[in-house]
Amino acid sequence: MNYTFEEIIEYAREEDVKFIRLAFCDAFGVQKNISVMPGELKRAFEQGIAFDASAVKGFANEARSDLLLFPDPDTLSVLPWRPEQGRVVRMYCSIKKPGGSPFECDTRSLLIRAIADAKEAGLEFSFGSELEFYLFKLDEYGEPTHIPYDKAGYMDIAPDDKGENVRRQICLTLEQMGIHPESSHHEEGPGQNEIDFHYDDALAAADDAMSFKTVVKTVAGAAGLYADFSPKPLADKAGSGYHINLSVKCDKNHTILPSVIAGILKHIRAMTVFLDPCYESYKRLGSHKAPKYISWSSENRSQLVRIPAASGEYRRAELRSPDPTANPYLAFALLIYAGLDGYKNGMYLPPVSEDNMTDDSRELSDKYEKLPATIEEAKQAARQSEFIKAHLPKRLIDIYCG
Repeated sequence: MNYTFEEIIEYAREEDVKFIRLAFCDAFGVQKNISVMPGELKRAFEQGIAFDASAVKGFANEARSDLLLFPDPDTLSVLPWRPEQGRVVRMYCSIKKPGGSPFECDTRSLLIRAIADAKEAGLEFSFGSELEFYLFKLDEYGEPTHIPYDKAGYMDIAPDDKGENVRRQICLTLEQMGIHPESSHHEEGPGQNEIDFHYDDALAAADDAMSFKTVVKTVAGAAGLYADFSPKPLADKAGSGYHINLSVKCDKNHTILPSVIAGILKHIRAMTVFLDPCYESYKRLGSHKAPKYISWSSENRSQLVRIPAASGEYRRAELRSPDPTANPYLAFALLIYAGLDGYKNGMYLPPVSEDNMTDDSRELSDKYEKLPATIEEAKQAARQSEFIKAHLPKRLIDIYCG
């Protein structure tokens, strides 16, 4: 959608919109928002809406706390679960400092800059998200438990799969918001589910991933359940991944995906703390088909990167190491920059691997470089990386690596 701010103001008047949620996320991709009334829209677009950034993790200190939200009119979406009368809509925002300069920890703006840098180089990236999550029961006080909603397994059906109706409602709600799911199914773990998206441009795909989490949690809550996006909620069961599919077009019509993936493989260790940002992330890696080694293949799902056999517009790659706690704006920005590095320097993919990467043998350890095994190791890799220093502001690096 391509709206002007005047059209947004007119829409709010004609469609009985009473609340406008101005949405943004903290450095770790946790969504926040402030609601304004329709009468504040003109001020929001022209001057921004101030908020106390000192209360947002990693954003500011008490001495310098004011930041401003500027809504993106192209992201207008009605929230279907709110009342029809007195509607609630949502727009994603850029974050600026007083005076108008960009806020360095606004990861959405960071992604916008990465997209522009890629375009200048003649490349256009598209992304598709595959997000896994668990559904857990609530206790008698309405608090989350770690009791799975069902005991079904991979692609099981009802009645074993109790999440079928929840996934259905999630998909229908997303469609009402203009977001188009591609498929949904029960995953390997008890109470674990997955919903996948069609490809879209990088910014829309990141916005949709943020909206997805909100919709899942809202629909689950309405069903008396808790949606858990943590990477390893059950110690002895499959962890939840955030498999990121990417494709790239070149204005010179070159087949460049191999060079792009070579760049990602080169920088993956340095990027890992931003793709797997919490302590529990490293309990997932290396188990239940979550990758441990830096490798690629066409079909083997134990590899870090899969490049399925396809051609033309269907040529894509799947990165399997990130988990759902990753900030999609930051993840996509880093993948674009790593891919650009591979493209500009004509990098070549290492030999394809068909090894079973779940085999923790000495032979594999000698043959392949490993992903960081702990969050401290991942932080150290990021701190030492010239690539990370070149593309992320020091303040954001410090937030993740402090």
